[in-house]
Amino acid sequence: MSASDSALIELRDVSFGYDASRTILSHISLNFPRGKVTAILGGSGCGKTTLLRLIGGVYAATGGEVIFDGERINTRDREQLFRLRRRLGMLYQFGALFTDLSVFENVAFPLREQTQLPEQMIRDIVLMKLNAVGLRGARDLLPSEISGGMARRVALARAIALDPELVMYDEPFAGLDLISMGVAAKLIRTLNDSTGATSLVVSHDVPECMAISDHVILMATGGRVVAQGTPAELMDSTDPEVRQFVRGEPDGPVKFHYPAADMDVDFGVVA
Repeated sequence: MSASDSALIELRDVSFGYDASRTILSHISLNFPRGKVTAILGGSGCGKTTLLRLIGGVYAATGGEVIFDGERINTRDREQLFRLRRRLGMLYQFGALFTDLSVFENVAFPLREQTQLPEQMIRDIVLMKLNAVGLRGARDLLPSEISGGMARRVALARAIALDPELVMYDEPFAGLDLISMGVAAKLIRTLNDSTGATSLVVSHDVPECMAISDHVILMATGGRVVAQGTPAELMDSTDPEVRQFVRGEPDGPVKFHYPAADMDVDFGVVA
């Protein structure tokens, strides 16, 4: 089986920018294998979340093609987008829960919107998903009555409510304590293996991603793919940029400051 045949998602020479002066992704070609957990790592602003938005059809690539299960995504084809989106679940970076709905109703929402299941079956599914993330007892609470970490877990339960083929996680470990982080990481791995889903995990958290991923992609500012491979291959890499990121070193090719004019120019210092 070729790499193309075994991939659920393909990016073929994809570029994207919000305007001509700022490139977010630059000629990216990637395959995301079916049934595997792929981590997408990189510093802030390197295009990780943008990558997920292109796959979800939120944005159209300015160049190249995004392929979902052999079908080119056309953001102008609303019927296609709705059909493909029924096959994916999304954990948003900030949870994006409905603030006026209870925990139960948040998780039930996609089931009510996308299916004709009887209410008793919806109830059972919701309670099973909440139990999986440890929050079955919080089903009657509002988002304002739970912590930020708990809200993220509710959002995860909602993302998997329809047992999607593709689950995209945008910073799933942000705002979690160490115990919850470990539980969330294990849950992502367990869900992937038990359902056969394909998982894409965007994160800054190197240890958690290395522990649960089959494949790792490291991106850098300017929308470049610096390296990709197994977790062991990236951890053993001798490339300075890869080593700096996976080891969290302050000094190296990756600079802390966003490119800017010389300080003398900004502060009007005359020589």
